[in-house]
Parts: sequence; C-alpha cells; structure tokens
Amino acid sequence: MSAVENTVDIPSPGRPTTRVGAGGFIEALAAEWTKTWSVRAPYICLTAGAAATGVFTFYYASIARINDVPLQPVGNAPVTSLLLVQFAIVVLAMTAVTSEYATSSVRASLLWVPVRHRMHLAKTVMAAAVAAVAGILYGVSGIAVAWTPFRGHATFDPAKAAVQVLTMALYCAAVAVLTVGVAFALRASAGVLTVVFVLLSAIPSVLTGLGGEVLLTINDYLPQTAGTHLMRGEAGAPYPPAVAALILLSWALAAHLAGRAVLRGRDA
Repeated sequence: MSAVENTVDIPSPGRPTTRVGAGGFIEALAAEWTKTWSVRAPYICLTAGAAATGVFTFYYASIARINDVPLQPVGNAPVTSLLLVQFAIVVLAMTAVTSEYATSSVRASLLWVPVRHRMHLAKTVMAAAVAAVAGILYGVSGIAVAWTPFRGHATFDPAKAAVQVLTMALYCAAVAVLTVGVAFALRASAGVLTVVFVLLSAIPSVLTGLGGEVLLTINDYLPQTAGTHLMRGEAGAPYPPAVAALILLSWALAAHLAGRAVLRGRDA
C-alpha cells in the first residue's frame, strides 16, 4: 500500500468531524423552511390569496342575497373562491422549484442534499404544509367575511363549516403537491403555469361548457371537480367524499412520481 492509503484521518480537538446523518430528511426539510421564508414570494402569494378570498366571498354572498338563491352552507363562499385563490397556492409551490432552476441554485441544493428524492420530498412536504395552513386560514376568514353579506341566505352549522375548512386544507395541499411534481418535470415557470392552469381550470370549463354525458363524466374525475365535490360535500355528487379525496390524491401522487422520475433521470 502507498503512504497515502495508510494515512488515517484522525480528528484534532479544534477540527469538527463530519456529522453522521447530515443531509437527511429533517435537515433537508429545515433547509426548505429557511429558503421558503427568506424570500418575498410566499408572503406575496399568501397575502394575495387572503385578499382575493375576502373580495370574492363578499361578492359571492352579496350576489346570493340579491338573487334570493336557496339557503346554502356559508362555507360554500370560500369553497367557491378557492377556484380562483388556488392559483396563489400554485405560484407559491411552483417558485419553490422553478426559481432554483432559473438561478442554477438547484445545484447547490443537490450538493447539500445529494439524495434527489429526499430533496424532492422535502420541497413537497413544505409546500403542502404551507398550503394546508393557508387553506384553513382562507376557509375561516372566508366564512367570517361572507356571513354578514349573506344576511340570512346561508346556514351556519359548526360541524359542516369545520369539515369544509379541513377539506379546503386538503385540497390546497394536494394542489401544492401536484404543482411541485409538475415543476420538477418541466422546470420552467411558463410551462408549469400553463399545464397546471389547463388541468385545473381550462379543461373543466371546456368540458362543462360543451356538456354531454361522456364529457361531464370525464370532468367529474379531474382534480378540481373532485376537489369541489369533496369541499362542498353535497348529496347530489356522483360519488361519496372518500372517493373524491382518493381521486384528488391520485392526481397529486401521479404528478409527484412524474416529477421524481424526471429529477432522477436528468441533470440539474
């Protein structure tokens, strides 16, 4: 053996040794927490979502009162507003990935957390957690804002309201997971926004507008439609809430696995 091969690296008292487990999932999640709240984008997205929720729920309740529509749960106002507000969640989740590819800082992230699926999972969990909390806040604030302009044209059942708020949190988390997966697959903001917008909003609008039994059945199994059935929890839905949740989570999982496959197969 050469002298180099026989050399033993003995740590000196003043020299730190490499910590076993560095770059693990907890460390990766902590890094994502720091990166998330050290830039302005999340604050802007969450604030814009809160403002849009307040404006839309007030408008929704006012129109329901003016048109004297049948009584409905007050939680329907923030649920409906989420069809618009969800894109604040999309942008928040997307920028966690695409901003790093745009600046090439993703290379540093992969040096710190070299196990790619671990870094991917950390970003996904962080985006889903933030989105879920945002969904709860939007649901509670939307109910509070909408109650006054409804003026007796809505009902308030605490159990029903709680379920709707929690399902809003689930929907927001699923949208965040789906967006992170698409972002890792496409890596460019324009492409991610286009794909997510078409999937969540454009296709359901087209299918609903065209009508027909087949097209409406296809629409029922898209993520936004399934999420709406889940959040509204109405008796006339084509399937029970558990099936709606399963459909929604299946879309999120499919996008997650697609993003993971691209991340593992392509260089940063």
